[in-house]
Amino acid sequence: MASRKRTLAGLLLIAVLAGALVFWLTHRSSASGNRLTIYGNVDIRQVQAAFDDNGRVQHLLVQEGDRVRAGQLLAEIDPVRFQDAVARDQAAVAAQEQVLAKLLAGTRPEEIAEARADLAAATATLHNAELVWRRQKALAADRYVPKQSLDDAAAALKGARAKVERSRQALALAIRGPRKEDIAAARAQLAADRAALALAQRQLQDTKLYAPADAVVQDRIVEVGDMVSPSTPVFSLALDNPVWVRAYLPEKALGKVRLGMRAEIESDSFPGQRFPGWVGFISPTAEFTPKTVQTTELRTELVYRVRVYACNPDHRLRLGMPVTVQIPLVDNRPESLPEHPCGRDH
Repeated sequence: MASRKRTLAGLLLIAVLAGALVFWLTHRSSASGNRLTIYGNVDIRQVQAAFDDNGRVQHLLVQEGDRVRAGQLLAEIDPVRFQDAVARDQAAVAAQEQVLAKLLAGTRPEEIAEARADLAAATATLHNAELVWRRQKALAADRYVPKQSLDDAAAALKGARAKVERSRQALALAIRGPRKEDIAAARAQLAADRAALALAQRQLQDTKLYAPADAVVQDRIVEVGDMVSPSTPVFSLALDNPVWVRAYLPEKALGKVRLGMRAEIESDSFPGQRFPGWVGFISPTAEFTPKTVQTTELRTELVYRVRVYACNPDHRLRLGMPVTVQIPLVDNRPESLPEHPCGRDH
């Protein structure tokens, strides 16, 4: 009787264990089917900040490790020669503005009056030259004066007539005012001078180097007194919000993941914490499993590179950090993201 009870107890225990095993296998299968797990490392973008012009570094205002905001002043080069160029071009613009104003104002009344007086004087000179020529002609006909005197009087008459014509044309031009072509040329020259001034002012502004975005100063590459050019980086800036995880998606899971799906990032540095993220990139090209994650079984498997982005306002996710990415496959519809998903204030 006791043996029979022990047998029944053993069978009952086996049944309970079998049920627990079935439940565990079913639960494990369900969890595996509802969630995709991939592994990768945190990556960030970098900016090599440099001046837009040549010059000698005068001030460096930040150091390695400093956190900077977009638009913050980082460094300056010596501005003296750029200030001189601005002053020169400002003077050129002022001078050309006066030239154009003079043309637009036209001829002054005093100048017209002067032209009229010149014409009147030339007309009087012509009248006198005509009288002299007539007298010399009459005297030369009676041989009282040499022929040379008549020739001189004729030349004087011709010159007086030419002067009258010149004075008449000068008066007409004074009344009509400047030519429209001269005004157009003056306008064009003024526009060119203003463009040169704008360029000089821009070059003066470029003596200051500003942060292009919120970032961390990763490296300070030059020192005060160094000569720099647009090809010489001054600072290396790390853009660490957002960051992304560089991971690889198995070919079999490619049809389950879409851009914009939610994801969760876990790190051993912060046990029990999950950082929300989203799938932001899936490579259109398959590749063999990278050597850094290869095993003997994975050498021939194809994978697709993915980027899982995450906002990082507290800057806890660091470059190179190994992480685990969980992508829910149930109730996880792809969503369109705003232009700045992490906001401009982080």
